[in-house]
Amino acid sequence: MSLTRLLAVARKEVIHVLRDTRSLMIVIIMPVALMLLFGYGVNLDLKGMPIYVYDQEGSQQSQDLLKYFQASQYFHIARIVDSYSDVTAALDSGQAKMGIVIPWNFSRRLGSGEAVKVQALLDATDDNSANVLVGYAQAVVQGYSSKIQFDWLSRRGQSAAQPSASIGVQTRTWYNENLESRDFIVPGVLALVMSVIGAFLTALTIAREWERGTMEQLISTPVTAMEIMLGKLAPYFIVGMFDVAVCALIAIAWFKVPFRGSYLTLAVASALFMIVVLALGFFISVVAKSQFTASQISLPVTFLPAFLLSGFIFAIDQMPVPLQWITRFIPARYYVSALKKIFLKGTPTAMLAADFVPLAIFTVVLTFVATHAFHKRLD
Repeated sequence: MSLTRLLAVARKEVIHVLRDTRSLMIVIIMPVALMLLFGYGVNLDLKGMPIYVYDQEGSQQSQDLLKYFQASQYFHIARIVDSYSDVTAALDSGQAKMGIVIPWNFSRRLGSGEAVKVQALLDATDDNSANVLVGYAQAVVQGYSSKIQFDWLSRRGQSAAQPSASIGVQTRTWYNENLESRDFIVPGVLALVMSVIGAFLTALTIAREWERGTMEQLISTPVTAMEIMLGKLAPYFIVGMFDVAVCALIAIAWFKVPFRGSYLTLAVASALFMIVVLALGFFISVVAKSQFTASQISLPVTFLPAFLLSGFIFAIDQMPVPLQWITRFIPARYYVSALKKIFLKGTPTAMLAADFVPLAIFTVVLTFVATHAFHKRLD
């Protein structure tokens, strides 16, 4: 292998990229656009959800309960209405995600120590959000109920005379202390960026040569097949690693995502995944021999699996078992897992074998396949 010939092929590929406006736009704009889009646009946190309230009684006790809802970060009382139909109309129109109906005998039943029910009407078109809101509402009502029970017992002198054993849960959240979905999502965007930069652009390399008729010139030169592959992929590897650095900087400095791991560990994981997607893109380019076909193949083969089946947003352990097995053959799964551990947990390299070993296997296999798929001859 000649370093001079390899660098010559790499220089030729750099010139192609600089002359291709579309490629430059993808390289420069796509990483930043994806980071901003997912950082600001994708939010799994349910906070400040608008609710409508129909207080049939309007007593001091019912107002106290509403103050508990208003004090919660998860709810925002958008409007207090005068009829049940106004609540249902707000749910139908999408103005409210939940309606609270306080019964007319609310304070009387509380004063007598009886059980009282507060009705919650939910828009369950998004069943996941509805389930979460139910839990939030129950927590708010339970907090108010505990206060009422304590006050009721205190007025009767029973709080100290009749102590009762209770079991509570004291929670401490690790790794994502504020339970921010942004801290969970933004690190995984790096996998999407590298899938686009790596596979989509390299999928056009060999196909471009065939379409422009320059492949015959490459074949007639003493450059070997390995030198052609390495020379064409080297510029995209450098570009991909640069984009990783830019995205990591945006995540840490702009979105304030905690980074507790090692930059070297991040670089190693990114380099392994970058080689995988480059080899996959090169293989697609060799097989397709058409830029249009290669670009059409690269999207469903790389970007979509990285988005849907890598654990980027959707938890893998909640998927059907057949899909869970399929994800084992998605390289992005292991890279996304490593990213979240490096960013949020600060996991050292020695403890990332479960992610690094599969990535290393993918690197060897796909590099072997890509190398043997390209033949320096006219078919």
